Amino acid sequence: MSVEQPPLPDAEALFEDAPCGLIVSTEDGTILRANRIFCTWIGRSVSELLGLRFQSLLTVGGRIFHQTHWAPLIQMQGSVAEVKLDLLHRDGHVVTMLLNGVRREHAGGAYNELALFGTTDRDAYERELLAARKNAEELLWEKTGAESALQQLKSGLSIAYEKSQRRALFAEQMVAIASHDLKNPLTAIRMACDFLARSERNVKDTQLLRHINQSSERAQRMIADLLDLALARVGRGIAISRSSLDLHTIVGQSISELRVTFPQARVEHRIKGAGTAELDADRVQQIIGNLIANSVAYGDLQHPITVMSEVDSGMITISVHNEGPPIPDSLIDNLFEPMTRGSVKDEHVRSVGLGLFIVREIAVAHGGHVAVTSGTATGTTFLVSIPTIESAADTVD
Repeated sequence: MSVEQPPLPDAEALFEDAPCGLIVSTEDGTILRANRIFCTWIGRSVSELLGLRFQSLLTVGGRIFHQTHWAPLIQMQGSVAEVKLDLLHRDGHVVTMLLNGVRREHAGGAYNELALFGTTDRDAYERELLAARKNAEELLWEKTGAESALQQLKSGLSIAYEKSQRRALFAEQMVAIASHDLKNPLTAIRMACDFLARSERNVKDTQLLRHINQSSERAQRMIADLLDLALARVGRGIAISRSSLDLHTIVGQSISELRVTFPQARVEHRIKGAGTAELDADRVQQIIGNLIANSVAYGDLQHPITVMSEVDSGMITISVHNEGPPIPDSLIDNLFEPMTRGSVKDEHVRSVGLGLFIVREIAVAHGGHVAVTSGTATGTTFLVSIPTIESAADTVD
């Protein structure tokens, strides 16, 4: 059973109420017919349009384009598509439309059939597209400029870094050379002081010679520290020469010498365990000397400085404890870095903050490490831990 379709609108209704403007004109553009939609869009009645030429409704630019482009084109190929034109509304404002047209041959002659579409929404969309494209181009330009500036900055930083590295290496080499060259004249000064001290001297001269000797010893310690710093900075690290030794003996000898150097301090030595280990005796004495000098500089000398040497299974430890003000928390993290000093209180003991840095480097060279704890109630303790390496003789059955 077939379903009856509703009747279609007649041709007249389709023409008048089409969703676009429709015009029929002669080949020269004379309007023969226009639908209501087109009349509404340009604010004119049908009677006003009949007999006018279509091109008279265009702006000056539109007329030129009609004459030079789409009128010859529709004559030659019989159609035009998506031609954008500006038409004048009755009140004078411009209405932009998109035109499609065909040239048809009829019994009465050739006619142009034109369909025109409003472009308000399309124009807004195109403007948005153009604005988005412009914005994207600007962002791309900014990104390209930023990347170029970043690359230039990276290149500049790389060059600056290389220069700073060369300067730092040169400075470290100069420190090493100068420190090494200063050892000989200082040795000569100490030898001269020792020679002069053997003869009879009055109290003033004896005291002066003692000051000269102490100053030269302090200068030699600083030179040794500067040489160690230079070696560590150029990547060679602090050199050690291991030999089998008794830890307690070497610590005791070092403390005996330091009691003469620091007569104002009471240094006590405590031992725990027994055994030998493969260590660098001079470097162990340097650890003890630097830690005791630090305790003399910052500790309360009304209380003794306690040195504990311990030999345990697989590990030896050396700790140096002093009473006095605790180390500020802000300094703990960087305490073992070179040129770090807690205050200027130690100005008569050493002039550069390398002692703790050297202690750490010596411990690391032995495969160990150094730590510090500090508090008001407990005082300050530096603990050096080094793994035990037994001598070959000790490993033979």
